Formats: sequence, structure tokens, C-alpha cells
Amino acid sequence: MDETSVEGVKDSPYLHGVADRRVSLHSPESDVPVLWWRSVGNTHTAFVMESMIDELAHAAGADGLAYRLALLGETSRHGAALRLAAEKAGWGKPLPAGHALGLAVHESFGSIVAQVAQVSVESGRIRVHQVTCAVDCGTPVNPLGIEAQVQSSIAFALTAALHGKLTLQDGKVVESNFHDYRLLRMFEMPKVAVHLIKSGARMGGIGEPAVPPVAPAVANALFALTKQRLRALPLTLENAS
Repeated sequence: MDETSVEGVKDSPYLHGVADRRVSLHSPESDVPVLWWRSVGNTHTAFVMESMIDELAHAAGADGLAYRLALLGETSRHGAALRLAAEKAGWGKPLPAGHALGLAVHESFGSIVAQVAQVSVESGRIRVHQVTCAVDCGTPVNPLGIEAQVQSSIAFALTAALHGKLTLQDGKVVESNFHDYRLLRMFEMPKVAVHLIKSGARMGGIGEPAVPPVAPAVANALFALTKQRLRALPLTLENAS
């Protein structure tokens, strides 16, 4: 089995309280070589899991934060990170007109990162204004280094979530360099607030764990704003003008 297909979800804390479940894996073969990028298997598993949890919360008519806390436990490390990120982002408080919040939490490489994204849609384009992060990497040794890694992870992840698409034509990749493979622009970079949790747990990594929650947090905010459930990356709104 390809471990990167299930990394980040096979031991998801959401599953701990679910006795009756079925997990299957489909591993298609492709002639296009596929390798890893920052956060490895967590890049896609976090997007699927946190989007699905958000769908379940909506189907249950529940607040996304409350629904997650009921599954995770408010006193768990995941729950504590979620509550802190939501509190600092102003979850449940009035927002500027045309703005919405979405949240996600994911554990990878021994660290837990919860994020709340504030988004709007401007002239049909997705705009991420702010990402509020709560980071539990055990005992933080270099807080400024952690903040820098989280900021760069968000820039990297937003590039993938908003623009990161490769096109194949006649067996070749069309995009050749940064003139036709777009990266996040300076004006698109959101404000990033990083809040550290000194949990005393075993120290985890910090170079990659802030990548996985970005895409689902943005997608969940877009659903709250537009009622469009985006299940593919990069995120593309229907009827965008």
C-alpha cells in the first residue's frame, strides 16, 4: 500500500470515536510521474478530511467549530488548537460584508495546526484576507522560526490552492516556468497571525505542518460565503465573472 495515500487520515482523531467504519483504497496507475511536495501525503488527505467534516457539520445543521469539538473533545490537543484559532479569528462575531470564515485542523509530523481563513470573492476571484493559526508543536524552541515557517507554508499552500495547476498536452506539460505557472502574488498574501501552544508534548516538526489545513480552511470559508462546495484543487468558483 502507498502510505502517502492514507498519511494524515488513517490515524485521524475524528475516527477514534467511530466504531463502525469502512476504509478502502484505490491506487490508479498513471504514466505521469507523481512525486511529493511540501507535507507529502497530508497535502491531499487534509483537504478531503476537513472538507468532509465541514459537509457533515452542515448536514447536521451544526456550527463547524462546535461539531468538530464534539468529535475531538474540547480538552484534546486538536480541540485546544481549534478553540484558540477560532477565538483569535473572531469566530461567531460579525464580519465585513461579503466576508466569511472557514476552519480546519490537521496533525502531521508530530505537530497540530488549526487555521481559520477569512475570505471574500472580488470580481469573481477568491481573495484570502487573513489566516489565523494555532500551532501545537510540543515545546517551541524558536518562536520566530516557527512563525516564519508557518508564514511560508501558507504562501506555498495558497499558491497550490488558488493557482497550482499543470496542463498536459500531447504528452508534455504545457507550463514551462513562472510566466505561465502562476505563484501567489504579493497583493494576494493574507495577513498571518500565529499563536503558539506550549503543550509540553513531544516536539514535532514545523517545516510542513502548516501547509495541509490551508486549502480546506479556504474551501470551507467559500462554502459559507457562496454555498458552492469545492471538491477539487485548485479552487475554482462556478459562474465566476
